Amino acid sequence: MANEPHHDDDHGHGVAVETAKPKLAPPPLYSVLLLNDDYTPMDFVVEVLTRFFGMNLESATQVMLHVHTRGRGVCGVYTREIAEAKVAQVNDFSRQHQHPLLCTMEQA
Repeated sequence: MANEPHHDDDHGHGVAVETAKPKLAPPPLYSVLLLNDDYTPMDFVVEVLTRFFGMNLESATQVMLHVHTRGRGVCGVYTREIAEAKVAQVNDFSRQHQHPLLCTMEQA
């Protein structure tokens, strides 16, 4: 028996192997930013923050003041598609109201 040739004719009999589940990485996140300018009224910036980012008046005012004093501020952190949509909405809304307010995004 020791010298018998080994056959691979097991047809699925033997050790069961569990396949590993693929590890999925979470999607990269992007910060949506407002950039300060010298022309857009503060009230308009607060309106943008409440309308497009769901902030209450107090939070929107704090972010607006941060943008005003520091030059830019984070409005929210989203997946790429949502961040791109928010940037486009804010920039379109600003142009429709003839304000130079600029919204952009960067990887968080």
